[in-house]
Amino acid sequence: MGNLIKVLTRDIDHNAAHFFLDFENAQPTESEKEIYNQVNVVLKDAEGILEDLQSYRGAGHEIREAIQHPADEKLQEKAWGAVVPLVGKLKKFYEFSQRLEAALRGLLGALTSTPYSPTQHLEREQALAKQFAEILHFTLRFDELKMTNPAIQNDFSYYRRTLSRMRINNVPAEGENEVNNELANRMSLFYAEATPMLKTLSDATTKFVSENKNLPIENTTDCLSTMASVCRVMLETPEYRSRFTNEETVSFCLRVMVGVIILYDHVHPVGAFAKTSKIDMKGCIKVLKDQPPNSVEGLLNALRCVYVPTHDRKIFAKCLNTT
Repeated sequence: MGNLIKVLTRDIDHNAAHFFLDFENAQPTESEKEIYNQVNVVLKDAEGILEDLQSYRGAGHEIREAIQHPADEKLQEKAWGAVVPLVGKLKKFYEFSQRLEAALRGLLGALTSTPYSPTQHLEREQALAKQFAEILHFTLRFDELKMTNPAIQNDFSYYRRTLSRMRINNVPAEGENEVNNELANRMSLFYAEATPMLKTLSDATTKFVSENKNLPIENTTDCLSTMASVCRVMLETPEYRSRFTNEETVSFCLRVMVGVIILYDHVHPVGAFAKTSKIDMKGCIKVLKDQPPNSVEGLLNALRCVYVPTHDRKIFAKCLNTT
């Protein structure tokens, strides 16, 4: 297991020691195993979800044919038969988001509990910190794939329109029992988001803070800001970056860094871009800009267009132009 070398906030960054968090090899200690095993049950399905999403092709052709020939029953049946199994996949993705939310809340509870500080938690519980990072990494990968696949919303919209029409005409609808109206409403809100998994985790983090009023909000925000600092320092320091044995660890760290910035921005009262923020936004954006442009444009867009509040976009642009 890699050692943790201290990195704190940007206010004392020049004089602080640095974290190296071993995202590649961290293993759970005895005290971590209960939460670790619970979260691992969820994470073991994550790669399969991404593979299913990546291979999602949609029923665009069948839907267009059915819309263009509304009187042709065979084309209507063909389109419905194509859409129903796809909606089953969309249901699986949505239900996984709920499992992921529960896993995140469990990790936040472990990594922010007293008597230890968030920094001490990350040092003592590297395997849980790694799982937290894996959730964020999955989330951004999922949302990147979803944003580039308009078939998802098109298929689901057609499914809901057709189902509504069938009900009006008292036509039995295959697939209705699988996705009832209440679930369809929740799924519709989920897929309407540009980045639905990040929205789910952001809301879960905010809810975690509001439900744990005896826990200082700083425990949660400091956990997020420290994780962002860890990722930034590992990426910008050749000595630490050379410890990565897998080339994918760089993109892993980049996604995790962006993910925790977004969560921090949602939870912290003044956000990630304020002068009092404990995240070195200029440093983080510089790390992103130092990567090959095609590899990080989606991450910059996640900060620039989706989660940066309107009144902070000028600040973001300033960070982007002065790094």
